Amino acid sequence: MDALFNTFTSINWEVIFQLLSVALIIIAGPVVIFVLAFRNGNL
Repeated sequence: MDALFNTFTSINWEVIFQLLSVALIIIAGPVVIFVLAFRNGNL
């Protein structure tokens, strides 16, 4: 049980959240373009 807790505390959560937010920003660009194309440029 203690080893499982140690793996959770050793994970650098700040880096994971930063990478997640960057990934969401990168994915959001093409998604907006795809929605614009799908709705014929009408938001």
